[in-house]
Amino acid sequence: MPPLTTRSIYFGSFLVTSQVFHITPLSYALVNLKPLLPGHVLVSPLRPVPRLHDLTPSEISDLFLTVQRVSRMIERVFKASALNIAIQDGIDAGQSVPHVHAHIIPRSSGDLDNRGGKDAIYDMMESEEGDLGKQLRERDNEAQKRGRFPAVDADEDRIPRSEEDMRQEAEWLAKEMKDEEVAR
Repeated sequence: MPPLTTRSIYFGSFLVTSQVFHITPLSYALVNLKPLLPGHVLVSPLRPVPRLHDLTPSEISDLFLTVQRVSRMIERVFKASALNIAIQDGIDAGQSVPHVHAHIIPRSSGDLDNRGGKDAIYDMMESEEGDLGKQLRERDNEAQKRGRFPAVDADEDRIPRSEEDMRQEAEWLAKEMKDEEVAR
């Protein structure tokens, strides 16, 4: 399947064109390098702005309509009974890439242990395992050093996926988005 666009798409300063599975006039959806759970994707405006208040009304509308459409598809495809949809708006809120983005994480009963009555996904998002900027910088640094993605530490639970794995998932989800649009 050919890429959705020949235009280069950036998430902050990171080239993510091959990870993109849905594009609208003002937003895009992409698969995650190190998803917290299977199906964890991101939706971001095409214009790289750091904060939600930096978006125009048209961009906000398009972003949230895209979140809604992508959420519906992710819930169906990953057989989720619920979703976490989160925006970390600014560095003090845990935003690690200065480009507005919404996390969409499919959930089902018992998928993560609760910690003290608190859903573990929030701890994961706030910890190093949720630090997208660090993960993308490490990926790009290793790719520059070796010309490919970094070697994977066998002890690490969440491993960076290869560019090929992410491209394949993006192609699969792009087809699912088309099915979603036809069904409506």
